[in-house]
Amino acid sequence: MQHRFAFIKPLFRNLALVSLLTSTVLYAADKRDVIIDADPGADDMVALLMALASPEELNIRAITTVSGKVRLEKTSRNARLAREWAGRESVPIYAGAPRPMLRAPVYAENVHGEEGFAGTPVHEPRQGLAHGSAVDYLITTLRAAPPHSITIAMLGPQTNLALALVQAPEITQGIKEVVVMGGAHFNGGNVTPVAEYNVFADPQAADVVLNSGVKLVYIPLDVTQKILTNDARLKQVADLGNRASRVVTGILGEYSKGDMERFGLPGGPVHDASVIAYLLKPELFSGKQIHMSIETHEGPTFGETIADWYGVLKKDKNVLWIEEGDAQGVWDLLTECLGRLS
Repeated sequence: MQHRFAFIKPLFRNLALVSLLTSTVLYAADKRDVIIDADPGADDMVALLMALASPEELNIRAITTVSGKVRLEKTSRNARLAREWAGRESVPIYAGAPRPMLRAPVYAENVHGEEGFAGTPVHEPRQGLAHGSAVDYLITTLRAAPPHSITIAMLGPQTNLALALVQAPEITQGIKEVVVMGGAHFNGGNVTPVAEYNVFADPQAADVVLNSGVKLVYIPLDVTQKILTNDARLKQVADLGNRASRVVTGILGEYSKGDMERFGLPGGPVHDASVIAYLLKPELFSGKQIHMSIETHEGPTFGETIADWYGVLKKDKNVLWIEEGDAQGVWDLLTECLGRLS
């Protein structure tokens, strides 16, 4: 009897091998090609560590930096620090626009500190920037990319991508989607009563991206100010006991204080980490397609994202506007990612 069915064993081994190869191919196909554009920034630092800790899910082609919360030389240094702390020196970092497209620069040292973050020591990273500008890199890379293949995670003002689109509008062909941390509707703004900082810092750039026709996902303050730190969540990260967890708890311990005082929140938001969480586990979030426009004229509504949630304008739906997120799910994912680092 044993010899009669001996042929079955190699058959099962072959089927297992086919299954393994198939799942590997499918898994590789699901891996996102990503460019992260950021102005680090306390919450950007957490988001960058989260992304850099996820090489199986995110193929980070490059990090591009922009002037925003602090000046370009500091945002670029901070991105290099995040790369060093994550042990991912092979990821190139390109410095981009030193100021907004049209408006005067508006920094956020009063929120993020003079260095862009506090709570952990700052030093000059070992490895420098890649040669060339972020804008040139975006044009060259997106122009050569297969159609709709690269996701852009937008964690700061949208100046770099807007400048690239103005110079080479055809690069939209290489963009799969742009996932923006920006905007506010139900929540109200955090820099004016109606405007969120990333859009307010360069609304003309955000308007260029919005009108380029790319697929857009907006993760606004409506969501990020519900995904908050608390003692249990900070302990959850601290209990990892590695360098990454110490960096993150140090940064968030300081950063959270400002929002808690300013907005009366029970904890501090980690705005930009929600973009990375969305890329890794979009099922943690929900929203709907809406029409959105951006106020680019000076005045009390300058930088407002006008989100037509109920469709009263009867205009084309140009943005996936995220309204809800699983706060504990995002924190569990952040903890999981940080646990992979040293």
